[in-house]
Amino acid sequence: MSAVEAVVDSVDSQAGAQQELPFAMVYGQAVTEMPLDLYIPPDALEVFLEAFEGPLDLLLYLIRKQNINILDIPVAEITRQYMGYVELMQSVRLELAAEYLVMAAMLAEIKSRMLLPRSAEVEAEEDDPRAELIRRLQEYERFKGAAEGIDGLSRVGRDVVVPKLDAPEARARKLLPDVSLEELLMSMAEVLRRGDMFESHQVSREALSTRERMSDVLERLKGGGFVPFVELFTAEEGRLGVVVTFMAILELVKESLVELVQNEPFAAIHVRARAE
Repeated sequence: MSAVEAVVDSVDSQAGAQQELPFAMVYGQAVTEMPLDLYIPPDALEVFLEAFEGPLDLLLYLIRKQNINILDIPVAEITRQYMGYVELMQSVRLELAAEYLVMAAMLAEIKSRMLLPRSAEVEAEEDDPRAELIRRLQEYERFKGAAEGIDGLSRVGRDVVVPKLDAPEARARKLLPDVSLEELLMSMAEVLRRGDMFESHQVSREALSTRERMSDVLERLKGGGFVPFVELFTAEEGRLGVVVTFMAILELVKESLVELVQNEPFAAIHVRARAE
């Protein structure tokens, strides 16, 4: 066997070993051979290697790809490449945004203005047709660079993970205040003083009548003799009865219906009705 035949046999054996490897698993079963009735549509898989955020992003990509100075853009070449990308998007039935079509029209206008012959005077008065496009590209390049710089910063949740640890349950010990007996008494007095400020006093109608008590006193003095002053009061009536009885006696003295007699200072007082 020659060396060439040995190499061919080795390659065939390796190919046979590779063919035994499954290239798919269907319902848990390994598939090592391509099915004969398998149909794959031509447009089943479409791959886009480049994605652009807008027409300015596409122009900036084309300029960087060709290593062109942004201040001296060859409009004809850039327009050709731009239209090629737009036609590619149309061929894959991708709906074009209005900005791409507007930029294509703008490039065509700039290209036509640069191709038309102009006199020296008109060329000196008019600005470069590419000036507005260059300004927009420079501004977009600055913002895109700033966005890439911000995206490169460390981000919580993506680049930085903040550790989180639950704090142990803290049990605070409540310290009782050191209060002396004198401070306690002063606080109690202050509480009582504030309580007096909110104390209410209810005035009710007098249950005993002075006029009725005057009639009662005259009834008891009807015999004409002296009656001790203290016997006219009833202890069961309480303070209100004492006050009403005393006021009734004073009214009777004022109207000269009764008289009071006292033999000496601090001696017992006697009351009797005056004779008509």
